[in-house]
Formats: sequence, C-alpha cells, structure tokens
Amino acid sequence: MEKLILPNIPDLHKIDVYEANGGYQMLRKALAMKPEEVTDEVKKSNLRGRGGACFPTGLKWTFMPKNSDKPKYLCINGDESEPGTFKDRQIFEDNPHLMIEGGLIAAYAMGIQTIYLYIRGEYNKWIKMVQKALDDAYAKGYIGQNILGSGFSTSFYLHRGAGAYICGEESALMNSLEGERGYPRVKPPFPAQFGLWGCPTTINNVETIANVPLILRMGWEAYSKIGHPKHPGPILVGISGHVNAPGVYEVPTGVLITDLIYGNPSIGEKYGRGVPGNKKIKAIIPGGSSTMIMRGDAIEGVTMDAEGLKAAGSSVGTAGLIVMDEDTDLIRVITRVTKFYYHESCGQCTPCREGTGWMFKILKRFENSEATMQDIDLLLDVANNIEGNTICALGDAAAWPVQSMIKRFRDEFEQRVMKSNGAANAKKKSPDIVHALR
Repeated sequence: MEKLILPNIPDLHKIDVYEANGGYQMLRKALAMKPEEVTDEVKKSNLRGRGGACFPTGLKWTFMPKNSDKPKYLCINGDESEPGTFKDRQIFEDNPHLMIEGGLIAAYAMGIQTIYLYIRGEYNKWIKMVQKALDDAYAKGYIGQNILGSGFSTSFYLHRGAGAYICGEESALMNSLEGERGYPRVKPPFPAQFGLWGCPTTINNVETIANVPLILRMGWEAYSKIGHPKHPGPILVGISGHVNAPGVYEVPTGVLITDLIYGNPSIGEKYGRGVPGNKKIKAIIPGGSSTMIMRGDAIEGVTMDAEGLKAAGSSVGTAGLIVMDEDTDLIRVITRVTKFYYHESCGQCTPCREGTGWMFKILKRFENSEATMQDIDLLLDVANNIEGNTICALGDAAAWPVQSMIKRFRDEFEQRVMKSNGAANAKKKSPDIVHALR
C-alpha cells in the first residue's frame, strides 16, 4: 500500500520539502470550500478516531455549535502515554506539517479561532521538532491572521504536558490546559458544549487529524475504500515485544494481525518479521495495555480494525500491538501493567484509587508465590467492581487487562497457586527432614 501518513520522502518534516510535495494545498482547497462542505467530506469518509474510542470524526465535528458567542477551541491530543503506544511521535518526527495542515482544516471547518496541541512532556525531541514546524508555518502565513488571504484566522499553540497519563483523557486534558490539576470531569456536559474555560471545544487525536488532508486530496469515496469498509483509511500500528523488527508501520485497516507479526511475502511486506527464535506466541495485547489480552492460538484470521477485534473479544485501541512469546511470565506482565494504572490513577474515584491498589497487592501475592485459589476470584471481583464505576475510563483500562487475563489464562493463575502450595509444603517438610537426620 502507498504510504500516505508516513511516505518515504527524505526531510519531509521540513516545510519546503512538504510544500514541494503538495503540502498545504489541501488547506488552500478547504479555504475555497464552505466550512460545512469540508465537514461533510470528513463525515462521508467514515474516518474514525485513532486515539482509542474509534468515534466517527466527522460526526464529532458536527457537535460543535455553528453560532456561538463564545470562543471555540480545537485540542489535538498528543499525550500518548499508555504502555505499547508510540505512534504519534512518528508523525511529529517524519510528517508534522501533515498534522498541522489537518488541524488548520479542522479549525476552518468548525469555525475555531484557537488550536492547542497537547503533547507528552517527555517527548522533548519531538516537541522541539513540532515547535520548529509551527514556527515555519507561521512564517509562511499558514497560521495566524487572514490565512492565505481567506479572511479566516486562527492561532496554533503547543502545550507541553507534565507527565501524567490521565491527562490524555479529554476532560483531564482540558483541566491541565487551564492550569488546573488533571482531574477528569463528570460528563455531561460534553466538551462541544462546555469545554475549555466553559467554551465549545473539539478534541481529536494527532493521527486522526493527520488523516484530514488525505481525505480532501483523495476524495471521500477513494479514502473510504482503503482497508475495512466500517473502519477505513490508513492506520499506524506500533509493534513491540517479542518480534524481530519492532517499530511503527503504516498499513490499511483490516490487515491480519498474523501478517503484522510475521509479514506477508505475497505482498512484499515484512512488518514485525516474526518472533525471535521462532518461538510460539503465548499472548498478544492488540491496542495498547488497556485493551483485552488475547491468546496466541486465537489470533489466526483476526484483523487490525475496530470490527475485527471487537468480534475477537478485544479492541483496536491505539493499535499498539504487544507480542509475548511462549516463555513469557504473564503473571509478571499483568502485575506490571496493573502497577502502572495504580500509579497513574488520579485518586478522584474510590473504586479506581483503592481498587487498582488492591489488584496490585493481590497480583504481587501471585508473583511471590503466596496466593491461594480464592485470590483468583477475589482479583476478578475487585476488577469487576472498578469497571463502569469511575468518572473516566482509566478504571476500565485498569480492569479490562486483569479480567481478560483471568478469563483467557486462568490456568496460569492456578499453576502459580499450585506452585505456591508446593513451596509451602516443602517448607513444612523441611523441619521433619532435619529432625530425621538428627
């Protein structure tokens, strides 16, 4: 497939190179259209958000009120902090102007005067690169007052996060931008009605926004034919874990997960290039650590898109594919994942604040070979009481990996308990042996 988001063009991050390859022409095209026509193109393309929720982007844009006395804002969410997710930074490095152009087109379509890019604070290298790209776009007149003589004006600011995972959640992100603690807000009201400083706000992921110029360039009909018909377009997949070639790969949605891991020689694509030592796959996490874990023997025929993974009992999330081979200690994996969510819980909701801690403590008992069979159901009970009982989705993100791990790998927990019992019995027998020797 022709790469559209990350084409193989040297120095594309430089504005002169981007312009020489058709860059900012779609902004010109959009400014010659009516704003509602731009939104309609995106809506018809069936572009779905690439930040995890897969919500239809064009539909979200229609929620922005057309007539409002208040300022309107666009937030581009680049705070990717979830284990296994690292694809937005590839856009920042290789094609930042595509994201900037997409943001400007989105702002024009929704009549927005101010754009914020909220970027993960640890991304120091990429922050400098994106700021340079923004400065260059300002200097060329693509951002600012009366853009390209159209009469449309908007500002574009980069905001550096302070390193909290929860600030990737849209309402916590808004609180953080306002200078407050990154606590999620109760919804409704939703951001389109009451967002930044109480004003209408639309929040889109970096990769989502980067798709917008592609839709205008190709036309919605051609774009919607890429990949899976219900989840079309190119998608960036970050492959990590036990693969020979980890990295970020641009593929059409609907590609087989086995092709992503092993490659597909028939189409000349290698992607992850298989598992080191040709070991079997014990498990995968398809879309970042918050998505449901899958057994390695259940991935045949499963595709990387919202529909395919939903049917397989998981979700596409951010397409952060984590591969684990047959020697992986899954108890250790889920313990570390749970520790992450325990650490990153903002503490606002009791089920999340207390529950993630309890899950971590119980899992440590398994890891230390001190657990009992009753601990398996206790762990599941705690996870079930977190799910759906918190203000934001962090509680669900912490519960789902635990629930799916027990559902699909209960034998791993039981074996650890039996190992624990064996160790305990050995300890009991030791004194007798010593006594006998005496």
